[in-house]
Amino acid sequence: MLLGRQVEQQALGRLLAGARLGRGGALAVTGEPGAGKTTLLGAALEDAGGMRVLRATGVEAEREVPFGALYSCLRPAVGDLDTIPAPQAEALGAAMALRTGTVGDRFAVGAATLSLLCRHAEDAPALIVLDDVQWMDRPSIDALTFAARRLDDDPVVMLLAGRSGEIGGDLAGLPALEVGGLDREAAGALVRRGTPCTDARLARLYEITAGNPLALQELSREPAAADRNPPGVPPTLTTRLQGAFARRLAVLDPAARTALLVAAVASGDEAVTAAACERLGAGDVDLAGAPVTVTAGTIVFDHPLVRAAAYSGAPPGERRRAHAVVADLVPDPDRRAWHLALAAERPDADVAALLVASARRSEARGAHAVASDAWERSARLSVTVGDRRDRLRSACAAAWTAGLHPRALGLLDELARDADGVPGGDADGGAVLDAATLRLRGTIAVSSGSLVAAREDLEAAARRCDDASQRVLVLAEAMQACLYLGDTRAARRVASALTAALRRTEDPLAHAVGLTAAGIAGVITGTGGLAELDRATELLAVVDPHEHPEAMPWQLLAPLFLRDATHGARLRALVAGERSRAGVGALPQLLFFVARDQATSAHWPRAVASYEESIALSRETGRTNQLALSLAGLAELDARRGRADDCRAHAEESLRLCTARGIRFAEAWCRQALGDLDLGAGRAEQAAAGLGRLVEDLAAGGLDDPDLWPAPELVDALLRCGERSRAVEVVARFAAVAEAKGGPWSLARSERARGLVAASDDIDLPFRRALEHHAATVDVFETARTRLAYGTRLRRAARRVDARPHLRAAVQTFQDLGAEGWAGVASSELEATGEKVARRDVTGRDALTPQELQVAALLAEGRTTRETAAALFLSPKTVEYHLRKVYTKLDIHSRAELAEVVDP
Repeated sequence: MLLGRQVEQQALGRLLAGARLGRGGALAVTGEPGAGKTTLLGAALEDAGGMRVLRATGVEAEREVPFGALYSCLRPAVGDLDTIPAPQAEALGAAMALRTGTVGDRFAVGAATLSLLCRHAEDAPALIVLDDVQWMDRPSIDALTFAARRLDDDPVVMLLAGRSGEIGGDLAGLPALEVGGLDREAAGALVRRGTPCTDARLARLYEITAGNPLALQELSREPAAADRNPPGVPPTLTTRLQGAFARRLAVLDPAARTALLVAAVASGDEAVTAAACERLGAGDVDLAGAPVTVTAGTIVFDHPLVRAAAYSGAPPGERRRAHAVVADLVPDPDRRAWHLALAAERPDADVAALLVASARRSEARGAHAVASDAWERSARLSVTVGDRRDRLRSACAAAWTAGLHPRALGLLDELARDADGVPGGDADGGAVLDAATLRLRGTIAVSSGSLVAAREDLEAAARRCDDASQRVLVLAEAMQACLYLGDTRAARRVASALTAALRRTEDPLAHAVGLTAAGIAGVITGTGGLAELDRATELLAVVDPHEHPEAMPWQLLAPLFLRDATHGARLRALVAGERSRAGVGALPQLLFFVARDQATSAHWPRAVASYEESIALSRETGRTNQLALSLAGLAELDARRGRADDCRAHAEESLRLCTARGIRFAEAWCRQALGDLDLGAGRAEQAAAGLGRLVEDLAAGGLDDPDLWPAPELVDALLRCGERSRAVEVVARFAAVAEAKGGPWSLARSERARGLVAASDDIDLPFRRALEHHAATVDVFETARTRLAYGTRLRRAARRVDARPHLRAAVQTFQDLGAEGWAGVASSELEATGEKVARRDVTGRDALTPQELQVAALLAEGRTTRETAAALFLSPKTVEYHLRKVYTKLDIHSRAELAEVVDP
């Protein structure tokens, strides 16, 4: 056992033992400099007999090398690259500059990394050891932690070590082990190994080091070091250690100190260091007494703080000269650009141009975080104001793509401050921001910021667009903000601007997207819109989403707003195609749309899985507004399924986000879900109160989309409370808006409401009309609700024989969907007609969990295990684990049988 590290070493030992038994996992090992993290990792490596080891160590000077750490880690495994799904192999190979191709979004590389690690571990358990994570390039960290969070059923263990306080956000969600100081007994044993020490002296050392092993060793070598306290606040431990290392370097001759500075700049490359020292006049340097080791052509510092002391202790001019010389000696154009940037004393157009080229190369490889740094540095070195602003905006866009939201917002704020200095302002008031910057700011806000600010920015951006096609696309984004806000006044204004812009463009994509946005405006304001949406779906059907990814949300939105039986089939095919490209950055929104389609048809278990995946990815990608929408959609489905606790939990979280962001659209879903939950549980008074307030609020806000109005549910609740006159008023108001829209879904619900309040002799006509309208939709739950209402009214009118077919159909549909509460209500009504209802056990396909159903459905489509794992961002072993459970529950034994049982 390591001195004083029994608990920590046992934790690592349990992980390694689990890997040998086929279980995976990850552990973030954090601690302050010198706490012993590297020593712990070394002990794990010694215990890794029989395991395949992959390792990498972060190097501060290489933080701007895209996927440098990832390549260092995966280099022994790249021979397996062609054994993972082709889109992932292409993305990972392009990211590591091993082959040409496209990377996709920033998560594509993470998904590919997971696949490659699992493939590498098929022959023997694998151990991945990552040290000094705080100095790794962010794209590598993103890819490796994406994989780490998904290591469950494969024999892969990942250990990631880094400094406390510098990597917390990077390793969020991983099990953590904080390495603290040694206890007094272990600290004393460590110090007295190297030097005699009195008890009083040891007590003082322990007081100021808190048992940090490296600090104990270093400060015990300098008798007076522990008492060097500057005036005011005592220095941090790192400052103390750097001071100790700096004093050790100070005794070296100037040539040796120059060599160490150059070695720090050149990432320890011995050949580059020697050549640079020759150019700097340091000659042939003897590093025998320096705190470094030369191994296989690399100068390795005894500790990262030694390297920091060698670099920061040199005067700024010497550091710049070292970077300039090293820049001439390194072949990699990206490293050369960064060295020249660090050597620059003032703005330099040539160096800025080199960084621009570096940024573009990084973006092509999917290293958007590195690209953002390069864009920003190029902006700082730009000579003209225009170049500075364009490059800052590019830095912001790259940061947003990389998921660095605070950084993106900070860069946007800087652009706004720059624009504030431009005299004159503009008609919109405030800063003179160009259309591209305003659009970027609005796009970010739509996803994870203030929707009001998003709408304002996008409208302002549209006014500044000279190109009519671009104006249409920007106004369509503004309409999306209006939709989520439920802002009908702004929607009318944006729709008017859209109509004008559409007259001036002949671009097919802009025309299709603009028509969709205009149609949505008509729907939510109660002024039509279905004709525009119908035309838009025809235009969008011929748009290739791979060539025009900006069209994808509109291709999914249009059929959802039409809510008929003819426009939804394309949704799953589009998302399946998107999955095959291995990217997940766009999936939270796409999965939400697919879940809505599934939840309003007959695919509830898959809808739950899609919602849950959208929620998980929204959290991981920071799409908070999308998170609110997906939680609201799931809450609505929970209510229909009778999952009361889940419904309340999901609705509560969504409502918190909706209130903070003004997302009235999702708020309406949550409130209807809670009201429907009360109605299904027999709490008619609570349901009537909640749903009544929702209807009044929607009407007061001008949201005249009947699809948002819970009118039939409110009518049902009011009738149960004996408030027939109020119910009749609600029916009349709802019928007016439903007829104005003219869609089959809203008309069917309107006729159901009419049937509920109709006299006993007049119930057939409205209910028959309702069922005719339902036949033009795919929402079988709503059809079953109408049949339940019709059958109930028929029974109470003493027409028991007529009631039975409708009640039987309702029971069957509710059972098939998994709406057990409603199935119970319908069964009770059917039994009241004198018919015995057989209770159905939950077996077979109904017993599958959403995750199991997702796995089964993708395999039933003909995908391989690896392709299914890639599509769901799981490992192949996890897919096989779920498949075994599916086979058991369905009592089948082959993929052929699976395809017959499971509807893909």
